[in-house]
Amino acid sequence: MKQNIHADYQQVLFLDTVSGYTFLSGSTKSSNETREWNDGKVYPVIKVEVSSDTHPFYTGRQKFGESGGRAEKFLKKYQLI
Repeated sequence: MKQNIHADYQQVLFLDTVSGYTFLSGSTKSSNETREWNDGKVYPVIKVEVSSDTHPFYTGRQKFGESGGRAEKFLKKYQLI
């Protein structure tokens, strides 16, 4: 196996931006934002829009947040509305 070609695998927190649900998992992604978890350790935070907490396949119902659609986010981001 070749040395020094693999990405760093670490524990990170995934934060569902719609519901606020957070879970700890392993990933090669990293982030500058960090947060303390239940075990007292600090982990990088990766924000996701859909997780098992908000996806209708897992929950059996649709959950909506106040995030708006893609077009509204774009218009708001570039202050076109």
